[in-house]
Amino acid sequence: MAKIIYTFTDEAPMLATYSFLPVIKAYAKAAGVEVETRDISLAGRIVAAFSDVLPEDQRESDALAELGALATTPEANIIKLPNISASVPQLKAAIKELQARGIDLPDYSDDPQTDAERDANARYDKVKGSAVNPVLREGNSDRRAPAAVKNYARKHPHSMGAWTADSRTNVATMGEHDFRSNEQSVIMPAADTLTIRHTATDGTVTDLKSGLKVLEGEVVDATFMSAKALDAFLADQVARAKAEDVLFSVHLKATMMKVSDPIIFGHVVRAYFKDVYAAHGPALLAAGLDGSNGLAAILDGLAELENGEEIRAAFEQGLADGPRLAMVNSDKGITNLHVPSDVIVDASMPAMIRTSGHMWGPDGAEADTLAVIPDSSYAGVYQSVIDDCRAHGAYDPTTMGSVPNVGLMAQKAEEYGSHDKTYLVASDGVVEVVNGAGEVLMSHRVEAGDIWRACQTKDAPIQDWVKLAVTRARLSGTPAIFWLDESRAHDRNLIGLVQKYLGDHDTDGLDISIASPVEAAKTSVERIREGKDTISVTGNVLRDYNTDLFPILELGTSAKMLSVVPLMNGGGLFETGAGGSAPKHVQQLVEENYLRWDSLGEFLALAESFRHEANKGNARAGILADTLDKATEKLLDENKSPARRVGQIDNRGSHFWIANYWAQELAGQHDDAELAAAFADVAAALKDNAEAIDAELISVQGSPADIGGYYRPEDAKASAVMRPSSRFNEILAQLG
Repeated sequence: MAKIIYTFTDEAPMLATYSFLPVIKAYAKAAGVEVETRDISLAGRIVAAFSDVLPEDQRESDALAELGALATTPEANIIKLPNISASVPQLKAAIKELQARGIDLPDYSDDPQTDAERDANARYDKVKGSAVNPVLREGNSDRRAPAAVKNYARKHPHSMGAWTADSRTNVATMGEHDFRSNEQSVIMPAADTLTIRHTATDGTVTDLKSGLKVLEGEVVDATFMSAKALDAFLADQVARAKAEDVLFSVHLKATMMKVSDPIIFGHVVRAYFKDVYAAHGPALLAAGLDGSNGLAAILDGLAELENGEEIRAAFEQGLADGPRLAMVNSDKGITNLHVPSDVIVDASMPAMIRTSGHMWGPDGAEADTLAVIPDSSYAGVYQSVIDDCRAHGAYDPTTMGSVPNVGLMAQKAEEYGSHDKTYLVASDGVVEVVNGAGEVLMSHRVEAGDIWRACQTKDAPIQDWVKLAVTRARLSGTPAIFWLDESRAHDRNLIGLVQKYLGDHDTDGLDISIASPVEAAKTSVERIREGKDTISVTGNVLRDYNTDLFPILELGTSAKMLSVVPLMNGGGLFETGAGGSAPKHVQQLVEENYLRWDSLGEFLALAESFRHEANKGNARAGILADTLDKATEKLLDENKSPARRVGQIDNRGSHFWIANYWAQELAGQHDDAELAAAFADVAAALKDNAEAIDAELISVQGSPADIGGYYRPEDAKASAVMRPSSRFNEILAQLG
């Protein structure tokens, strides 16, 4: 029997799974497709990391490792929902919740001293940040807006804030002494084993990493960010925001770039509160309160300091004296600097651009903003879009074109694979990358506190990426631009490889070009305004950024994109969209029993997953795919997606309506009379009971809901909350 693996993840997508998975299993069974789950939630990954030392009744298998192995096989058919890319505060909160549930886990230590603490931290560090995606993404990314979604956005445009020519919103970036400007890159002439070593000024040699295996043709990069230059840049931006009277905000990716970006975040906190650290720095730093975990962690930790209240008052004075901070929640006083994982660049920047270039200020009002993105590798893309809006006004969702993406991400490509090769430099000296023969391939003179990193991009994924770009350009008849900058070392190597591998394909009649990210962004937004589509063919980070930036502008959300990852060995990975607003949705469910999460991404991915099985010969899976697509289009046309307020349709209601419309399509006209007959009674029952079921699902809203936990809800409680209509459940059981 064909098998689909549906991942059990975190927050709102995980809660939605309690509601939608029974529908999927019942309908898939009729087509001879088995649906299984694998728990790759943050909680599940934490427990799996310690299962060899936990009591036997608390152990859990490593589902992520299992799926990683599956992703390298032709049999793989994995539907991947958004998961938490944990920052340290999130990691600690999850550990605390699991400990309260009786799981015998150690704490995460901010300053490990014993072997046991170091071992625990090493295990937890493997769970931090984006630990899931690099394991599963054994292929490159094909993300685009399905026609039904794009048509709906044009007929029902989302709100777009007005832009004016006098907007003072801008991006601030270093441009020198950062990762982009210091980058060196080599293409390996043969398979080799590399060593990364630090030689201090006193001659002490430390191997930061040894035994680093690389393949022939692999692109290897090395770079660093100067701490002194970063501090000087940040001091200037704090002063600039104050002088220009705009909100100060920082936009990083402390979840995905789990080593480098929390360090940079700490620099930002210390720069903003420069006077506080000048007066109290030794005490704060001795207590581990350097800002890398955010202002909230500092304020929590002050209770342990002898003069904690004095320092707290100094921080409050710093907020009053400094530039106005952009806010995550102005009502609750949660600033842009409170938690590193609260403001993630790929989600926060497009949301700001969509809202007139504004973020929320401490007074609860929108205001122009200085968006600080320290590394200049991709910051110019956002500045280009801001400049375009300032010159031409907001985009019009009813007429604008689209920017689908083909992204190079397989096998931990580029920066997102750098975590195990990123270091906070301990002392002045030189960091070198040395090959097996002892030859120095790349070298940087560094100072204590600098952030040094190396990245890898294997040749096979690059070849597959070029092939996918050509395929998408031909299938869609759309121009494709490789976003590569010849003035950047890594991109310069990739440009040569792209030009080489394009020669392996028939590109006659195709419009395929190469341009720097800034120029490519300018071209793309010019074409958007003309209603034209342009494929962005990008590296791994720009894939992440573009697949939020353009969908949020075009569709109002990135959750409505179709995300297909054709795995390099023949399997398929089908991603369901971004999860950036998931925490707020969970909070609303707990407070009001209302889940606003939109499962459209799940519907789109599921159809493609069934289609993947159809391509392997399962005709019924193809019927399930086609009928689900029709049901999804009807769901959008009938406005049965989740609304925003209690008393209206929510996530559970949209699951009922998709099940209803899907059943009607399956019971209707297609080439399988036996399948139609199997759904006839269910379709009739859902249609006849539609009003009553809809009313049941809405009637439970308005009071608190108990799901038994945030990171690991209790199954019985969560299922009861997410499946409150006995009538719907009974009808669905007829298929079981």
